[in-house]
Formats: sequence, structure tokens, C-alpha cells
Amino acid sequence: MAAARERAAAANEALQAAVDRARDAGHSWREIGEVLGTTRQAAFQRFGHPVDPRTGTPMSHDVPSDAADRAVGLITRLAEGRWEEVVGEFDARMRERVDAERMAGAWAHTVGMIGRFERTGEPFAHRAGDDTMVDVPLLFEAGDAVGSIRFDRDGRVAGLLLRPASPAASVRPDPAR
Repeated sequence: MAAARERAAAANEALQAAVDRARDAGHSWREIGEVLGTTRQAAFQRFGHPVDPRTGTPMSHDVPSDAADRAVGLITRLAEGRWEEVVGEFDARMRERVDAERMAGAWAHTVGMIGRFERTGEPFAHRAGDDTMVDVPLLFEAGDAVGSIRFDRDGRVAGLLLRPASPAASVRPDPAR
């Protein structure tokens, strides 16, 4: 797994370099998005170099090295019913809005809709302004979802959303084949 993760990181670096070269050559975000099979906004959010309008300085693309593992750990605690531990990771604003009981209800609703939780897929971490976003594919017995976790600059959970996976992403190979 470690070797595969290293190869994935190297592939991401190579893709970033290719996008940077395309931008330097004058290609638009729309063109880059088309090549990548996504929207121009999604391409920019993943590969762009935005400038902070408050300071005029480039915004960081550095993702904390533990962000993906922390997000998967949070999902694992959700699946294990360790609601208080999950809420303990929240920033003050999140704790005002979501308590352990509400978190348990949201998880129960998800399980009621798409069955027992089976496992996570490979998380994708990226920067979003000052925050770090991690999207974690979630595989359930009757469907797939994505857990999107937003970490603030202090590493606290500032957002948590469970949403259905896109239809194309939720298609699983038929085990009978």
C-alpha cells in the first residue's frame, strides 16, 4: 500500500506539472478541464494557483501530510458509532450545530438508505483556500457515498458532509463476471 501511495503521489505531481505547462502555453481552464474529463472550475480548484485577494500572495497548495489519514479515521469512528469522539474533532462552530446525537442520527439515516458500511476507498485531499478538504469514497452494501471533511487551518473539523457518490463513480464491477 505504501508503494502504491508513493506512485499515486508521483502521478499527481506529474499531472500538476503537465497542467502548469499547459497553462504556461496559454491553454484555458476549460480546455484543461475537457482533457481531464471535468469542469474548468474543478480543474482550477485542483491544479490552479489562486492568489489570496486579502494579501495578494499565492495561496498554499500544501496539504497536511496526515489529512487523508485523519479523514479516514474520522469515518472509521463514525462507522464504529464513536459519536462523541467524532464530535470532539469539531471546531467550536460545528459543535454548536452538531452534537453526538445528531451525528448518530445522520449516520443511521445513511445506513438506512444504502445499507451496512463496508469500507472506504482512496481519499483525495486538496486545499480549498485556507482549509484542507478531503473526499473519502464510502462503500456501503447497497450503494456508494462520499464523505467530505473540511479541516480548518488549526486542524479542527470545520465541515462534514455525507453525500451520494456520482452515478458514474458508484458503479461497481459485477462480482459474477
